[in-house]
Amino acid sequence: MKFATKAIHAGQEPDPSTGAVMTPIYQTSTYWQKSPGDNQGYEYSRGTNPTRKALENCLAALENARYGLAFSSGMGATDAVMKLLLPGDEVITGNDLYGGSYRMFTKIYNNYGIIFHFLDLSDPEIIRKHINEDTKLIWVETPTNPTMQIVDIEAIAKISKEHDILLAVDNTFASPYLQNPLDLGADIAMHSVTKYIGGHSDVVMGALLMNNEELYKRLWFIYNATGATPGPMDSFLVLRGIKTLHLRMKAHCENGRVIAHYLKTHPKIDKIYWPGFEDHPNHAIAKKQMRDFGGMISFTLKGADLQETFRIASSFKVFTLAESLGGVESLINHPVSMTHGSIPKAEREKVGVVDNLLRLSVGVEDVEDLLEDLKQALGGL
Repeated sequence: MKFATKAIHAGQEPDPSTGAVMTPIYQTSTYWQKSPGDNQGYEYSRGTNPTRKALENCLAALENARYGLAFSSGMGATDAVMKLLLPGDEVITGNDLYGGSYRMFTKIYNNYGIIFHFLDLSDPEIIRKHINEDTKLIWVETPTNPTMQIVDIEAIAKISKEHDILLAVDNTFASPYLQNPLDLGADIAMHSVTKYIGGHSDVVMGALLMNNEELYKRLWFIYNATGATPGPMDSFLVLRGIKTLHLRMKAHCENGRVIAHYLKTHPKIDKIYWPGFEDHPNHAIAKKQMRDFGGMISFTLKGADLQETFRIASSFKVFTLAESLGGVESLINHPVSMTHGSIPKAEREKVGVVDNLLRLSVGVEDVEDLLEDLKQALGGL
């Protein structure tokens, strides 16, 4: 089954009691049992809910996975993976990382004796130098947030399998439409479903997708026992959003390409980060493991201080100054003061997350309107 067909139909059947085409919102906390233990698979909605189950099956199909778990947020999904670890375990991850992940790793799980190594993963071979008997997990973002670094999933998967280490890939920026980490050898694909998969900025959710049954059972136990599971209304909203994922992603990519090329030659732009450019680091890897280059673009303003950067970021009329990404509307974000504020200044500046960096999530509006907004915000050029 092709992607567009899976997005519309996977995991969903007409409701057997009414024939409803859309999966109903099963707004219930508990379920009738014929006798103790005879529950037809549903006991209590923290653990399993029919609306959420349909969504999980759909998400799994989109990532070519056997199993899916939906969480109440992307951080809830990330937290569940971290709970697979024990004190003394070590994690290898990237040095350009979503601020919320960095905060969780350093401010929460460091306190439980988990050790994190933040590395430049643009060259997978650097990982070998940091693997030891305590290394239990490699956590990868690609493209990274916010400097769009590209990490070779297949090469890292090969290394992880040689050493029997779990590989989890945060696939949020690409979405399953552009990239499928499990097909490249990863053990877990993680999504902030809030972003491209939901696509309408009206729901917060996360997901984990995997093929290994034992791993699924371990994560399901954590998911059920700790309770970071979404309700049926959110699950319904995401199922509805997924039905246009392929259409939206095409538009994000088309608009993103136009905007990136416009910014690349703009006299007020210093550096631009978009993996579709041939001179972007690891562009060849992006071209190999992604189907297109997405609608996420970051750039630095030439000679701008923090005050000038704030002024420009606040002057857009179509782009909305806001956190998050991946919705139908275009957003502009200032990572240093917004999404990456929890990362120490020295650490974030090492990878280019500087005061004059702005990040765009290019939406699906008419691209001419987006270009006009950029022109007026950047000074009419």
